[in-house]
Amino acid sequence: MDFKNAAELLSICETNRIPVSEAMKNRERLLTEVTDQELTSRMNRVLEIMKQAVNEPLENPRPSMGGLIGGEARLVNRRRKEGNSLCGSLVSGAIAYAMAVLEVNSSMGLIVAAPTAGSSGVVPGVLLSLKDAHGFSDEELLPPLYNASAIGYLAMRNATVAGAVGGCQAEVGVASAMAASAAVELMGGSPRQCLESASTALMNLLGLVCDPVGGLVEYPCQNRNAIGAANALTAAELALSGVRQLIPFDEMLGAMYNAGRRLPPEYRETALGGCAAAPSACAAAGKCHLHS
Repeated sequence: MDFKNAAELLSICETNRIPVSEAMKNRERLLTEVTDQELTSRMNRVLEIMKQAVNEPLENPRPSMGGLIGGEARLVNRRRKEGNSLCGSLVSGAIAYAMAVLEVNSSMGLIVAAPTAGSSGVVPGVLLSLKDAHGFSDEELLPPLYNASAIGYLAMRNATVAGAVGGCQAEVGVASAMAASAAVELMGGSPRQCLESASTALMNLLGLVCDPVGGLVEYPCQNRNAIGAANALTAAELALSGVRQLIPFDEMLGAMYNAGRRLPPEYRETALGGCAAAPSACAAAGKCHLHS
């Protein structure tokens, strides 16, 4: 039941009439020789960490190590709770939650790299906002997490998830693809729709550079996690509506990887270009400080 690319994954799912999550869980069981009980225990732990990372900054925000962010997630969440959200509760919740996780990451808290620390807010932001909106149980969120891990595995195997190699498209872009596919399965979509949503999500962020101000995974990383979450929900909605994606996920991964390799070094996590090189950003970076 192993698969090396999205085409093989889809074939397994359609031949055996199983969701992406089940194919990924079967792969884990086969390659790791771990029992179902242990796999479930591990994924429950992943979900618990995600929930804590989402909720802590909304109650007790802390400044980041560099002092560039801290408290933004609570501001967005407060507006949502007041009923003033421009995007609606679902999208605003995903945005707030995604931003919250980045605050935990940048203050040396515990997060789940999904697929990286710098993009760790997208998957929990989307899934936990959907949980709020539709009343899903924790147990119902476990299959979508396996689904997301399948997309992340394919990206790591056949492209990259490193900003230093492929830019932010490889981090937040892949995270958005993971979240989109997971959301589609959670909402009852087919494996084909999952992969089409992942391709759309990645396409929408194709070429996104990695330009952290001061070399810190804080800004604009937090805002881009918010965009990644909103993008994932958009891609999922398109797929669930029957909007077809012209480019298969395997080909989109190839396009992302090729684009990333052609990015100048300034746009691959060196903090020498893009937002990091803007005068205001340079001034802010000069004031960055590490909190004890």
